[in-house]
Amino acid sequence: MTRVGVLAIQGDFHEHILVLESLGVETSEVRLPKQLEGLDGLIIPGGESTTIVMLADLYGLRDAIRSAVDGGMALWGTCAGMIVIARELAEDRPEPFNLVDMKVSRNWFGRQVDSFEQDLQIEGIEGGPYRCVFIRAPAVTELGDGVETIASVNGGTPVAVRSGKILATAFHPELTDDTRVHQLFLTLAEGGPKS
Repeated sequence: MTRVGVLAIQGDFHEHILVLESLGVETSEVRLPKQLEGLDGLIIPGGESTTIVMLADLYGLRDAIRSAVDGGMALWGTCAGMIVIARELAEDRPEPFNLVDMKVSRNWFGRQVDSFEQDLQIEGIEGGPYRCVFIRAPAVTELGDGVETIASVNGGTPVAVRSGKILATAFHPELTDDTRVHQLFLTLAEGGPKS
């Protein structure tokens, strides 16, 4: 069975766990490096990116996550998670994990009051448009080699990208009843490392 962890130090990790469990996936909450062992995939959820990075560094998770990804574990960052896994940010802080060759701008679409929903076509997902929920969402402003846009808004601004077994979305699939993006991530996680 595929095992997927959700970084559970801050943010909306519980919602991801509920979706994964509805899909029959073995899940676990990850707060310490040893809890990454044997995972096929890890989700870094939405929340507050500065707090997530600060706590991840406090608990020694930055290097542990990098090592697990280098070892073949799939990774998905949603909203704040997209910020956390970027190579570089348009803003001064936090210092991202540099796991995906992309530059990300926090709160690209504005403040909380500017949150919105939009139907988007997502490459790799069948069944028509996907209803995306954007809450103080980031966006990708630069893509490096090997990073492909799988969904965009406003004439080409990337809001979902893929690089190998890493997925990043500016929106919140865990806040909808549509499980297709989670299923896409599970296809990346299948065949990952086993303990």
